[in-house]
Amino acid sequence: MARVCQVTGKKRMIGNNVSHSKRRTKREFAPNLKTKKFWSEEEQRFITLKVSCKGMKTIYKNGLSATIKKSQEKGLIKVV
Repeated sequence: MARVCQVTGKKRMIGNNVSHSKRRTKREFAPNLKTKKFWSEEEQRFITLKVSCKGMKTIYKNGLSATIKKSQEKGLIKVV
């Protein structure tokens, strides 16, 4: 899953560059993804996720285990 947040499901969007003369060319809006390690207290190990900054905020708010559980239900994280 390249360029997809494993928590929120954000992915790239396609839009237009608009010049001064209103000429339009295609461009890509990429999500702000970071590869980050989170400490899981239940499993006593680090879990590496590719998350957006909004996803990090969600993890800090709701907790790691609850967020991962919801992401697995959505199908964003595969159970290993």
